[in-house]
Amino acid sequence: MSLVIRSLLPNDESTWRRLWRDYCDFYEAKVPDAVTQRTWKRILDPDSAVMCIVAELDGMVVGFAHCVVHENTWETQPVCYLEDLFVDAQARGRGVGRALLEWLRNAMRAEGWARLYWMTRRDNAPARALYDSFTQADDFVRYVVRAAS
Repeated sequence: MSLVIRSLLPNDESTWRRLWRDYCDFYEAKVPDAVTQRTWKRILDPDSAVMCIVAELDGMVVGFAHCVVHENTWETQPVCYLEDLFVDAQARGRGVGRALLEWLRNAMRAEGWARLYWMTRRDNAPARALYDSFTQADDFVRYVVRAAS
């Protein structure tokens, strides 16, 4: 098994879009095409804070991690928010998610980020088992206010 973590490339678009659809389906999210297109463009824009790394297993892209590196008010260094992490169902259990997280943890050290953080659904037991091997969940509760439609 050959597992490589690398930056997303423009020629990964069709595979990324398939994985993105599967990720949105997993979370039962209806993401408009315009948002998907804008996300793709931001990922490829070197001036954007949004970045994407992919996991390539035996030459095929099977997972991704979308992150936003940003300033914050609690540290002097930037922090990295892992917004989305997804591994194709056929590749799960093969260390792909762990490799993506390890890559980000190494990037945190190399880039001088103060922390790497993320969230997941409370009932996402497989993901939480992986995440618990890196750190324990904290006691924060998330609130979301949406713009009026």
